[in-house]
Amino acid sequence: MFRQTWPIDAYVYTDPACPWSWAAEPALRRLQVEFGDELEIHYVMGGLAREFKRPLETMRHWIDAGEASGMPVDPRLWLDAPPRSSYPACLAVKAAAEQGLDEPYLRRAREGLAYERRSLDSPEPLVELARTVPGLDVERFRVDLASNAIVEAFGADLERTRSVAPELRGDRPRVGFPSLQMGDAWAYETGDPEAWHAAAVQAGARPNGERPDPLTALRRFGTMATPEVAAVCGMPGPTAPAELWRLAANWRLRVERRVSAELWSAA
Repeated sequence: MFRQTWPIDAYVYTDPACPWSWAAEPALRRLQVEFGDELEIHYVMGGLAREFKRPLETMRHWIDAGEASGMPVDPRLWLDAPPRSSYPACLAVKAAAEQGLDEPYLRRAREGLAYERRSLDSPEPLVELARTVPGLDVERFRVDLASNAIVEAFGADLERTRSVAPELRGDRPRVGFPSLQMGDAWAYETGDPEAWHAAAVQAGARPNGERPDPLTALRRFGTMATPEVAAVCGMPGPTAPAELWRLAANWRLRVERRVSAELWSAA
C-alpha cells in the first residue's frame, strides 16, 4: 500500500528575471504558509534568456505582469540599463544555495530586477546584492559564484527544465515559467494561488488552515506587496489594502511606494 512520506518535494521552475514568476510570489508565499513543513521547496533555475535581445519587449512583459498581479514593477530598468542575460542571476541563486540561502537571495534578485532597477548581469552587482541577504557569507558567495561547481549545478537545472514531458512543454524546448511540480501534480505555467494550492493537495500535502493577520505575515516575510498580504492572509478585494493602510496610519507598518504599487513592512 502506498504511503505518502513528508515533506513532499516541491519544484518551482523559475528565473530571477521572469516577470510572471515575480507575479507568482503571492502564490508561493501562500503555499509556504498553508502547508509549512509539509513541503520542501526546491528552486530550479530555468535560464530565461542567455541574451535579452529585445529589452523593450521584455519591458512590456514586466508591465503586463505588474498590471495583472498588482505586484510592484519599475520598468525603467529596461530603458536605462537592461540586463544582458538572466544567466548570471541564475548562477548567483545556485551559489547562495551552497549556504542554504537560495530562497532569500532569489527573492532579493526578483526585487532588484522588478523595482530596484538593478541589472544583475555581472559578478559585482550580484555580490553587492548578496550583502543585503541576512546570514549570507559574502566572501564565500563570491568564491562559489566563480566556481565550476556552480556552473554544473545551473547546468543540471537547465537540463531538468528540458526533460519535462513534451505534452507539458508544447512547442517550447523547456517547461514554462513559473511552474510548480510535486510528483505527478503540476501547476503548469501559472501563478494562480488556487492552482498552486490544488497541486499541493493533489500531491498529498495537508493544508493547516493557517491564515495569519497582516502583522504576523510581515514579521515572518519581512517585506510584502499588497497582493501577497491578500493571498497569505485570505483577505480578498479591498480588505487587504484597507487594513494595511489602517495599520500604517497607526504607525504599526511602514509603507514604501514603488512606481506601481506599495510595499509593506512591520514598523
